Amino acid sequence: MRPQRSAGIGLALALVSAFTFGTSGTFARSLIDAGWSAEAAVAMRVGLAAVLLAIPAAWALRGKLSVLRRNVRSVTVFGLLAVASAQVGFFNAVRYLPIGVALLLEYLGIILVVIWMWAVHKQRPRALTVAGSIAAIAGLFLVLNLTGNTSLNIVGVLWGLWAAIGLAAYFVLSARVDPQLPSVALASGGMAVGAVVLLALGAIGLLPLRATFGQVTFAGEQTSWLVPVLGLSLVAALIAYVAGIGAARILGARLSSFVGLTEVVFAVLIAWLLLDELPTPVQLAGGLLIIAGVALVRADELRPSKHDDATPDQIKPEMVSA
Repeated sequence: MRPQRSAGIGLALALVSAFTFGTSGTFARSLIDAGWSAEAAVAMRVGLAAVLLAIPAAWALRGKLSVLRRNVRSVTVFGLLAVASAQVGFFNAVRYLPIGVALLLEYLGIILVVIWMWAVHKQRPRALTVAGSIAAIAGLFLVLNLTGNTSLNIVGVLWGLWAAIGLAAYFVLSARVDPQLPSVALASGGMAVGAVVLLALGAIGLLPLRATFGQVTFAGEQTSWLVPVLGLSLVAALIAYVAGIGAARILGARLSSFVGLTEVVFAVLIAWLLLDELPTPVQLAGGLLIIAGVALVRADELRPSKHDDATPDQIKPEMVSA
């Protein structure tokens, strides 16, 4: 009963993470329409969230400074790959590609997770996981409504694949980091590293950082720029990262990455509710395919395996620094 209960909590956290991540587009749209660069919005998003999490992280780490010291490298790598690289890769991809194509490339990260678990941890994907992967990617294609002739710029494709590596790193590292390191500490530290990297790239001119501080239009209403900024930081970053890390630690990298695909479905539904962007029947069918893919992978996770006694996702603390 206890493993089932834990899995239920993990799935709930994964869905909360996907939903809150899915709000980022709606919050960011109001800032970008008001003159913000996407990179500035992301830097503000993760930087402010890191600051807001600093006190809870310090509280969670009381008496555990040795845990933080032995995980400095892991937190740094998480910030560089799972936060900064994923964001930089995606926002550079959309400079050269349609947003839907860039998202599709980024979410190939779930396939990279399956390949990583196979190549590194000898978890060969079984038939249900393969079927779930195909269904989920097909559903993603439909939800993103990728129709018509699209000319792919090779530079944009490379940036999109870099974002996919960052996304895969998010799920893999979240599942493998020392379980004695609190999730809030990993999230705060990782986002702080990511924000510093993004600001540094902006300072040397590799990323455009533009921001305005007047009224913006959000959900059809005029409001302060602080409203979407706080939404991005509190909802789409703080809650999203903490819940996502917690989910990955319970479910493992592979299953949590598939559940994370529901972010795209939530994003479409949120845009429908707040921006009156009605999803098409094709997009709704795609959402059902994504859910079916997640269900297949979950069913595969429930099947007995020779790895049950020591699953690669559940790394012992002393193995993390190896």
